[in-house]
Amino acid sequence: MAGQPHLEILRRLADVAIAGQGPARHGTMRNRRRKETGGMGVTHVDVTIRNPAEPARSWRGRFLVDTGAIDSLVPRRHLEAIGLEPKGRRVYETADGREVEMDVTTADIEVMGEITAGLIVVADAEAEPLLGVTALESVGIEVDPQNQRLKKLPAVRLKGVRGRIR
Repeated sequence: MAGQPHLEILRRLADVAIAGQGPARHGTMRNRRRKETGGMGVTHVDVTIRNPAEPARSWRGRFLVDTGAIDSLVPRRHLEAIGLEPKGRRVYETADGREVEMDVTTADIEVMGEITAGLIVVADAEAEPLLGVTALESVGIEVDPQNQRLKKLPAVRLKGVRGRIR
């Protein structure tokens, strides 16, 4: 991994966020310090990442929650420890505007007793784990930014679904 330009940027980021940029890019990595966003607080949550092929192999860590993030991000060493290897690569834009290609994989993500499957960006060992909004929405959890808490919704939203669902 040494010598890859995105690693130095990840080391310098206090807060990593991944936000969609349309079909040309899969996401943006940007530095978003909460104290600069009008008083919004930082929210962390314990998350378990599981190998879907071997559910007994898991890693539990403290993740930064960011509603501007789409994908989740986990340091490579934790993924390798549970037998997860990269399945592909995606292009992301760094905080300074450069585009870098990063490894991605998939995993089961458990948060607040709920489980979903999700895309995980394979990060440098120094990166802070990040829980993306896709995982949160998939299990019906939303962020209360004023109180810096997560709350379970009574039901997972299916907006846009029409007709009867059985």
